Amino acid sequence: MSGQRELLEPGSLRGLCLGISVSESADLGRLGLVETHLRLALAEASRAMMISGARILYGGRLDPAGYTSFLRAEMEKYSRRDRPLTLCLAWQEHRRIPIADLAGAEDDLGLYGNIIYLSADGQEVARDFERTELGELIEDPRVREQALTALREYMTTKSHARLLVGGKCAGYDGRYPGVVEEAMISIETGRPLFLAGGFGGATLEVARVLGLDPQHYLGVIGADKVRDPGLSEGLARIEAAAQEVGWRAQSNGLSGEENRRLAATHRPSEVASLVALGLGRSNLNERPAQ
Repeated sequence: MSGQRELLEPGSLRGLCLGISVSESADLGRLGLVETHLRLALAEASRAMMISGARILYGGRLDPAGYTSFLRAEMEKYSRRDRPLTLCLAWQEHRRIPIADLAGAEDDLGLYGNIIYLSADGQEVARDFERTELGELIEDPRVREQALTALREYMTTKSHARLLVGGKCAGYDGRYPGVVEEAMISIETGRPLFLAGGFGGATLEVARVLGLDPQHYLGVIGADKVRDPGLSEGLARIEAAAQEVGWRAQSNGLSGEENRRLAATHRPSEVASLVALGLGRSNLNERPAQ
């Protein structure tokens, strides 16, 4: 497809950082997909970034079976040893883990990446900041919500663009679903977005309110779902913010038609190709991440 050469050209995206947000989608079954398809999309996008010289920023959990560990395993498949992967951990995530285990996770990443620990207000802190050796649970919902928003704001400022895939529409932590809040912050701060809506979930909901489904091809997916209040509020904020700032999908370097393809496809290779193509066109090195 168009852009394949740019996807595979070594070093073509050197200096750029792509924030990636991937989480489970309740729509996979009705789309004839399984969770493995999300992982394949993550693997293909990671491959494109590794080959092209870009870095990856990911915020998640240190779960042996989760996407963080999957990303770490993907890094081993490539020859880069310049720490291309950065993992960002929210306050409640790293505080629950004993310091020795955090140190072990850093050692495991080795030359493939590094870990950033954030305070509840989004400041970088040391892994042993104001804590004992053992882990502790942060249970105050207000603190947890603040810390998640701070994580998402931090990641937005530290990346040139954001790729969203899947995402919970209910049963999430924080004021809004993670993908929805990440999209909201990106739009409000003028950061480009890549919306891979073909896997359903919150990313699809965001793509719909941003007008990337003009033929209502995606409208039947999840149309019978009861909307979570936080999801509805977050989508309304996205729509309002997009109108206020004059947001255009094409700010990610893709044409309107290419963005609509990205919003509909569930082919991992097409997701990766379109993201690499958009990044290559965007001249984002002229607008460096902080």
